[in-house]
Amino acid sequence: MGYPNVDLLYLNEKDMIEAGVGDVVRCTDCMEDLLKLLDKGDYRMGGENGNSHGCMITFPEESEFETMPLNAPDRRFMAMPAYVGGKFDVAGMKWYGSNVENREAGLPRSILMMMLNDKKTGAPLSLMSANLLSAYRTAGVPGVGVKHLAIKNAKVLGVVGPGVINCMAIQTFAALRPTLDTLKIKGRGKESIDRCIDFVKEKCPQFTNIIVCDTLEECVRDSDILTFATSTPMGSGEASYPFVKTEWIKKGALFCAPGSVNFEDDLIINGAKLVVDNIKLYEAWAEEYSYPTFNIVYILGSKFMDFIHDGKLDKNRIEDIGAMLNGKAPMRKDDDEIILYSIGGMPVEDVAWGKEVYDYAIENNIGKKLNLWEKPYLY
Repeated sequence: MGYPNVDLLYLNEKDMIEAGVGDVVRCTDCMEDLLKLLDKGDYRMGGENGNSHGCMITFPEESEFETMPLNAPDRRFMAMPAYVGGKFDVAGMKWYGSNVENREAGLPRSILMMMLNDKKTGAPLSLMSANLLSAYRTAGVPGVGVKHLAIKNAKVLGVVGPGVINCMAIQTFAALRPTLDTLKIKGRGKESIDRCIDFVKEKCPQFTNIIVCDTLEECVRDSDILTFATSTPMGSGEASYPFVKTEWIKKGALFCAPGSVNFEDDLIINGAKLVVDNIKLYEAWAEEYSYPTFNIVYILGSKFMDFIHDGKLDKNRIEDIGAMLNGKAPMRKDDDEIILYSIGGMPVEDVAWGKEVYDYAIENNIGKKLNLWEKPYLY
């Protein structure tokens, strides 16, 4: 970049697809590199602790101002800044607004944008459509778990919540585990289930057996890998989360939990291997929200932190997947070990995958160059 002139690259959704945002294997490899960096500490997120998920605007139940939005499911705005070091070496921020009523207008529930910035000057490098970016990186982080923690001959994938995120997860897991041939789906409505099935038939023909489950128990039983991505409002309370009984779980099952799910206390305290994407994220949530955090933040790792707070769980029981990837902690013990893998979602993931997509776009002349200024009016 020839300063003081500043150009940035605009990538719309079509450009992002052309630049490979949906390459699930490449995205999973990118997330693996990122998780290793998180373990080393070569990153920063928001807040004084450097590990905040982001800053969120929510709305009141009532307001004296007639134009102010009121609280509703998934109605919020959020800014998620981060810096990622290593080979990425870039800053950025994901920004989004969300409202479940968007679907009535033919829009996604959340509309996301990503900005990448030069780490030294703060100058913008790229503004990109981020709905697909966010969805695929959200699937890539559990994908790393499937790659390294699932049993090698896994055949049955159980899906709870057949929305966009789990469709991406199915595509990712199928690419990483060609042995998968049976898909079990538990959803709330026929429309989302049918959309998921259509997606799977188009993208993942290896699933020769697709079973729609009437109950959570039916979906969990006999599944080798499970992914939970149900839509759950923040603060809805632990009683609203899908609850899995230990007696339903197949030996050796891997649970990937980017969405809400709950388990019997004894399985967490005495039974399963507990894995998180970055324990510092859960420590930050425990600082930012009141106890018990799991009642507010539905991600499973928050329950681990509540148990540590209560003296029921030793912090050493919780293993960062980045440390495991860096050889500091063991992977799966044997084919009978049940693994609970909590995925919180972090802006470092968006920055890392965004940078790889941006680099590909630059190399292949994808996108539209926009000029910020040739020379700044004020400096």
